[in-house]
Amino acid sequence: MHRSLPPSPLFELRRVSRHYETPSGTVRALDGLDCTIHAGEFVGIIGRSGSGKSTLLNVLTGIDHPTSGNVRVAGTELQRLSEGELARWRGRNVGVVFQFFQLLPTLTVAENVALPMDFCGTYPPRLRRTRALELLERVGIADQADKLPLALSGGQQQRAAIARALANNPLLLVADEPTGNLDSHTAQAVWDLFASLSAEGTTVVVVTHDPGVARWTRRVIRLEDGRIVSDGHLAGLQTQEIVQEAVHA
Repeated sequence: MHRSLPPSPLFELRRVSRHYETPSGTVRALDGLDCTIHAGEFVGIIGRSGSGKSTLLNVLTGIDHPTSGNVRVAGTELQRLSEGELARWRGRNVGVVFQFFQLLPTLTVAENVALPMDFCGTYPPRLRRTRALELLERVGIADQADKLPLALSGGQQQRAAIARALANNPLLLVADEPTGNLDSHTAQAVWDLFASLSAEGTTVVVVTHDPGVARWTRRVIRLEDGRIVSDGHLAGLQTQEIVQEAVHA
């Protein structure tokens, strides 16, 4: 099933700040950030620890609320939604991939993939397993559908997690360090999968320390102290230098 995408840009952040009060003072996780992301883009977000990467991801997905500024997604202003409305919006529009997979160990792989459909009621019950099997085929592990997650390798579990994130045909697929727990060969396969999903129209945003990110994403955003210090489609060597600086600093 293909979702009709709204006119670009899909995401608009205007003067977005997120501040936290701590005993030692105010932490400015995001500081007056402006950013747009268009439908079908594949974006890598890089930066040192504490630069605001995960906070930006949380604001994009409505998990966290900005202290100030405006977040608009497909015409919806997230700050105007109640917590219940946000949860429903997120369930239908956002797929999340975690570094440590977060698959439920007592459910089969297919049942894990079907779970978001159960929660949101996006597919009739009789179609959910079929949808789950189609997604597992899409990520290359349909033969693992009836196994429990712990019977799978790390790479297979991450593929299952990606299939689950796609269950409700989301507008946005976000991933927080999705290859941090994988060997280099398996990580490359995951990056290839994200790239192919983006080519098919899914908007993919990945927070990562992986220095190979610039080989796969169409765009790299670098954060520093809650602000965007570079953003764009840079030539190969220059992009690699910026990424290396950000992930090894």
